[in-house]
Amino acid sequence: MLYRKNPAKHFAARRKKKGFSFIEIMVVIIIIGLLATIVGVNLLPSVDEAKIKTSIANIRSLEASLDLYRLHNSSYPSTEQGLKALREKPEVGSIPERWNGPYLKNQLPKDGWDRDYKYSSDGQTYEIITFGSDGLEGGTDANADISSKEI
Repeated sequence: MLYRKNPAKHFAARRKKKGFSFIEIMVVIIIIGLLATIVGVNLLPSVDEAKIKTSIANIRSLEASLDLYRLHNSSYPSTEQGLKALREKPEVGSIPERWNGPYLKNQLPKDGWDRDYKYSSDGQTYEIITFGSDGLEGGTDANADISSKEI
C-alpha cells in the first residue's frame, strides 16, 4: 500500500529483497557441514558394530545348519565341499548317502562386508571365519577376525 503512488519504488524495494547473499549461503553450508561431521563421527562406529553383529548372527545360523547336516550325514562337510554342501548335495570328496538338504532355505550368507565366509573342516570339527572389515587375517576392532570357535 505504501508504494501505490510510486510504483518504481515498489519494484526497487522488491528487487533488493530477492535471494540470499553470498555470506548467508556460506553460513548455511558451514552449518550443514558441521552437522554432517558430527552425525558421521557418531554413526561410523555403529555401522562397524552392526556389520560385526550381522557376521556373528550369520555364523550362528550356519552352525545350526551344519549341525543338522551332521545329524543326517554323520560328519560335517569337508573343506573341499565347503558351505556349498548346505545348499547342494556334494559332488566331490566323500559323497553323503543320506543328504537331505538343502539345509539353508536361502543362498549362503555373506559376511557384514559382503564377502564369503572361510570354512575348514576335518569332518568332525569345523571353523567358519570372516576376516573383518579389512579382509586380512588378524587385526583389531572392526578389522579383527571373527571365528566360530571364539563366539
